[in-house]
Amino acid sequence: MKEIKRISLIGLGAIGSTYASKLHDMDTNCLSIITDRERYEKYSTRDFVVNDKNYQFNYVKMDEKVEPADLIIVAVKFHHLQQAILDIRNHVGPNTIILSLMNGISSEKLIGEVYGMEKLLHAMVLAIDAERQENNVKYASTAKIYFGEEDNRVYSDKVKAVKELFDKAEISYIIPENMLYTLWWKFMFNAGINQTSAALKATYKVFQEVQEAEALFRAAMREVLLLSQKTGINLKEEDLEAFVSLVKRQSPDSRTSMLQDVEAKRKTEVEMLAGTVCQLGEQYGVDTPINRTLFHIIRTMEKTY
Repeated sequence: MKEIKRISLIGLGAIGSTYASKLHDMDTNCLSIITDRERYEKYSTRDFVVNDKNYQFNYVKMDEKVEPADLIIVAVKFHHLQQAILDIRNHVGPNTIILSLMNGISSEKLIGEVYGMEKLLHAMVLAIDAERQENNVKYASTAKIYFGEEDNRVYSDKVKAVKELFDKAEISYIIPENMLYTLWWKFMFNAGINQTSAALKATYKVFQEVQEAEALFRAAMREVLLLSQKTGINLKEEDLEAFVSLVKRQSPDSRTSMLQDVEAKRKTEVEMLAGTVCQLGEQYGVDTPINRTLFHIIRTMEKTY
């Protein structure tokens, strides 16, 4: 098993900045942030501030020739993924591991189509509460990264190497036995809470106190549950109920990432969520009226910012 020493990261949003700070704290020389020319000039002249600590990361322009990374972390929004796939090309070598922390169930496939699925590990972040305003990031908990091969009953060398790195960097993680099930499990939650909170412009308090909001959140998740049964993933009713309970335990004034996007008038990931649900619904003959409606509402909001 090769030790991970060189790490490249693309995407300095709330999640990317949070984990960049953890890796930088472990070793100031291990991490390179991949940027375009505009961001390179912008980031190089100011610090990122993560939980009131200043960071001047090492930035590398996307077209700069570099030694291949041992690990590439992809933490961009879905609508930036195709460009990110091009931007990481100089960092990919024969033994590079690629870890996507993006929401959804499709980013690994899209990256793997270009660089080979043998380089990919599946991953997701659950219940992180980080928020970013300009170059200032605040979080109370880094939550956990769920990662691994599709089947982790026996850890592969790639999984062992990332596990060793996360232990050193004090990054919390879980390696699920069935990673595809776990990805769909998170996808169901995001399709429910992210989209309904954005459409309603609602904090967690609304879902905790308003029965109709909870019913809408449940209905959006149930369409994903039904699709999972068609695809052989087979999410369960108790998975849905666990997420309802999770929402009730969140800080009432906290906002989902998609609500933050809408309030800041940024592009959302609705295509990756409702768009994927509707596409799979057509493929498997499952009606998805709730996600179809959420798709139209959120796209209308984006077009009228």
